[in-house]
Amino acid sequence: MNIQIVENIKEALYVVINCRKIDDEVMRLKCHIEMFDKKLQAKKDNELYFINSYDVLYFESVDNHTFLYTEDDVLEVRQRLYELEVILSDKDFIRISKSQIVNINKIKSLKPELNRTILATMCNGEQLYISRKYVPAMRNMLSI
Repeated sequence: MNIQIVENIKEALYVVINCRKIDDEVMRLKCHIEMFDKKLQAKKDNELYFINSYDVLYFESVDNHTFLYTEDDVLEVRQRLYELEVILSDKDFIRISKSQIVNINKIKSLKPELNRTILATMCNGEQLYISRKYVPAMRNMLSI
């Protein structure tokens, strides 16, 4: 790891990734860096909040509304799940069902179920089911 101070750059922070080849791991690192300072807008009780993506446990769509869950709060976002998938693609978020997208960094444990779904226990103890349709993508993302 190497950090340099460069006096004459226009941006406050400019990152260069040196690598042998561009693979999934490098692209994931690039996405992490790009999302570092980005915040999601969410509303609760007619107040607007700015939430860091790394604070989000998961997103859920219920009755044409999309909710963002943190460890201790639930807020509404204006984007639909498919829009969030684009915004958060390759940034540690993955669709786990028709109505949910989860932050894989907030998963504490995974338990295979008899019906070929996976029970994900989140860092706050909440449990979510990864449906059969989305299990292969989850296995691929986690390399399991």
